Amino acid sequence: MIMAGGKGERLHPLTRDRSKPAVPYGGRWRIIDFVLSNFANSELLALYVLVQYKSQSLIEHLRLAWRTGGVLQDYFVTVVPPQMRFGPAWYRGTADAVLQNLNLVDDFNPDVVAVFGADHIYRMDVNQMVAFHHESGAEVTIAARRVDVKEATAFGVLAVDRHARVAEWEEKPAQPKPTPDDPASALVSMGNYLFNRRTLVDALLADARRSTDHDFGRSIIPELVPAGRVFVYDFQRNEVPGTKPYEEPGYWRDVGTLESYWDAHMDLLGESPRLDLDNRHWPIRTASHPGPAARFIGSDVDNTQVAEGSLIKRATLRNSILGRSVWVNEGAVIEDSIIMDHTTVGKGARLRRAIVDRFNIVAADTEIGFHPETDRRRYHVDPSGLVVVPRGGRREFLLGLEEL
Repeated sequence: MIMAGGKGERLHPLTRDRSKPAVPYGGRWRIIDFVLSNFANSELLALYVLVQYKSQSLIEHLRLAWRTGGVLQDYFVTVVPPQMRFGPAWYRGTADAVLQNLNLVDDFNPDVVAVFGADHIYRMDVNQMVAFHHESGAEVTIAARRVDVKEATAFGVLAVDRHARVAEWEEKPAQPKPTPDDPASALVSMGNYLFNRRTLVDALLADARRSTDHDFGRSIIPELVPAGRVFVYDFQRNEVPGTKPYEEPGYWRDVGTLESYWDAHMDLLGESPRLDLDNRHWPIRTASHPGPAARFIGSDVDNTQVAEGSLIKRATLRNSILGRSVWVNEGAVIEDSIIMDHTTVGKGARLRRAIVDRFNIVAADTEIGFHPETDRRRYHVDPSGLVVVPRGGRREFLLGLEEL
């Protein structure tokens, strides 16, 4: 069960027209491609994707990028919209989303159900977590990692015994408890769970009878911890084939804010990136692109990734990531920026610390990221100083190309 209904309000305006899992990432992918690729590479490909908020963009991406042939009955990626099986309400929380689709669990008849989020950037061999789940005799296994104790307020914080069994759970506490061996760090949930089927069904039905948030982190897990066999799987132990020695061990990012989203893009750059997606043993899969390879004509390009179909003509690119079919014209300068698919940057334009969403035309001689007051009148300016240009319209983009 892939939970893909998140609004991603702190990523606005990138989530103005799409859910958070559908937000483009890294010039070629969508955020949801990471969790789906982790399961596909783990050869665990019986996936129901539960959608809700502004889901059309995500549904179209899954249709194009994650089609399955249907030859093998137990290999599929299926989109599941809210079906209101238990009344006229939308999903009231992550637990309620799974509860309303328990018919899918009954139909598939699994021994173990994985409930994973769809809005994080990471690589993970899920089989290693499944093996730990069985070896420990767990009813529930939670993937967890250590973070700075100051950052732990945004997560469910765990305390475990020497056998990795959860002794205490606090959801987003104001004063997180540090780990016993390191007062500067805390052990937090990644929002990825494995449940024995019977445990999951019983917990969801019991939760449905109570007035709760109907959420795994706020309701289900805290209720199971005192008496259930709830264990923690240490994500730092997970080994993904093909990982380079210079990559950050256990790389995982919750790209929930514009600043963290931009930082995660910068992690892809440099000679020794923190996350190197050039990994043939663990590819992150996505839709193919019909365009040609990127083309460069008389340009000055440094530490920049440029996706297929792009054309760079006598321009300057520094520390940036460009998506597919991006055209950059003469004299333009792009620095420390993210330019998404089907965007045209006009002659002499200058962009610095900018995020430009898809289907945009940046007019000639435009400056973005240099004049805060002007940027605030025209675009969205994040407290971090990043300037975000919302998604343009496909029709307006095509008309703009004709004018060019």
